[in-house]
Amino acid sequence: MIDNQKIIDNLEKRLMTFGLDPKTQNVGTVEKITDGVVIASGLSRALMGEIIEFKDGSRGVVLNLDEDIVSIILLNQTEQLKEGTLAKTTGKMLTVNAHEDLLSRVVNPLGLPLDGKPKIKSGKQMPLERIASGVVERQPVDIPLKTGIKAIDAIIPIGRGQRELIIGDRGLGKTAIAIDAIINQKKSSVICIYVAIGQKQSFVAQIVDRLKEEGAFGYTIIVSASASDPASLQYLAPYAGAAIAEYFLQKGKDVLVVYDDLTKHAWAYRELSLVLRRPAGREAYPGDIFYLHSRLLERAVRLNKKNGGGSITALPIIETQANDMSSYIPTNVISITDGQIYLQGDLFYAGIRPAINVGSSVSRVGGAAQTPALKSVAGKMKLDLAQYRELAVFAQFGSELDPSTMALLERGKRATEILKQPQYQPLPEALQIISMWTVNNGFLDDVPVEEVSRFEKEFHEYLKNRHAKLIIELSNGEKPAASTLEQMKKAIENFKKIFIASNAT
Repeated sequence: MIDNQKIIDNLEKRLMTFGLDPKTQNVGTVEKITDGVVIASGLSRALMGEIIEFKDGSRGVVLNLDEDIVSIILLNQTEQLKEGTLAKTTGKMLTVNAHEDLLSRVVNPLGLPLDGKPKIKSGKQMPLERIASGVVERQPVDIPLKTGIKAIDAIIPIGRGQRELIIGDRGLGKTAIAIDAIINQKKSSVICIYVAIGQKQSFVAQIVDRLKEEGAFGYTIIVSASASDPASLQYLAPYAGAAIAEYFLQKGKDVLVVYDDLTKHAWAYRELSLVLRRPAGREAYPGDIFYLHSRLLERAVRLNKKNGGGSITALPIIETQANDMSSYIPTNVISITDGQIYLQGDLFYAGIRPAINVGSSVSRVGGAAQTPALKSVAGKMKLDLAQYRELAVFAQFGSELDPSTMALLERGKRATEILKQPQYQPLPEALQIISMWTVNNGFLDDVPVEEVSRFEKEFHEYLKNRHAKLIIELSNGEKPAASTLEQMKKAIENFKKIFIASNAT
């Protein structure tokens, strides 16, 4: 006798477990295509972030899960992709191929070459999305990442494993600071990754050429999602950069990652979110825009020795409008990072380059990320500049100033002048120390302000030619001994005689 209940129970069981077999692919159909976003039905087993393959050869990533439909952002699109095309799950999450062969290459966020050179060798597949290392795996940030820029290394120091924001209006030199930092790693073991998000292809090509000229391209990887690329690739670009950085981190190496810039990254995500019909919040950004950048920048880390001892230092860049640091994205990223380097238009147009406002800029790691040698001269420089800024405001309203106030103002002018630095010319730490020690101890007080830059440049050449041992002594990072300071004093006094004599003629 046939037991109807048994048949029904068996059918229910089979229906409930249908598709759970990993060998069984979940198949659906494309319902709609809008601005690089595909709406598909039938993919009931799809996972968030899973790669979806379409019958025409296109690929995409799941970004939204609804009750009856799945929203997929396209990674590549063929002309054959249209409504009714079959889509299937792959069971794979999005990864990027990471290998040493990536060094001195330009790739897109999927790891495909953009420089016309051969395909990247097969390496380790690194997930684009990954939970950041926990507190137990980390150690304090106390090793400096030297940028070669006096104003940063002395006043706003960056440590390996830190997240330091570079913020300011368009065209003030934010990218220039990041590129100088990359160039300055030439003699260190730091691997550099420059992530270009929404930039012009010509701009990226100029950066590649400059890095090649400076001999810095050999240890640099460029991940580019240009302005002409789909919003989906611009959204994925910084995560691809972080994933590649984690490949080298796992090998115990130190990595510097520049995200240029996260404003355009937020724009790309907003574009995708609006197409996905997610509720818009402040400035039309979706509600999870903070999480977008926090989960990216939390991946910057300095691991302890038990976990390899490597580090990832992040230099995110944010573009402001009319110096407005209180808008949505800038305030978000400021709260995520460990400090910011603020570039101001007034300073830039006044000829102060880099145009860093040392009053509004801060490093929350501070002196912990400085060598004792640099720390010994940087403290007085900070104090002199702070006093100068306060007095300069009041001095413009009064004509009669006492001699001590005048002396502080004159010292401040020379300290400001000594912090000026040409682009693509990072300075070794030893020469930075000498420049700051010279102004701190009043040796420039009788040098005209307009002559300070020339004085510094010629003094550095003089030291390289006649006092090479002194430069080597100051390069060890230790606080200068009394004998070393005496040598510096004699060197500056002798050079001043030569400088004054050359001016007289």
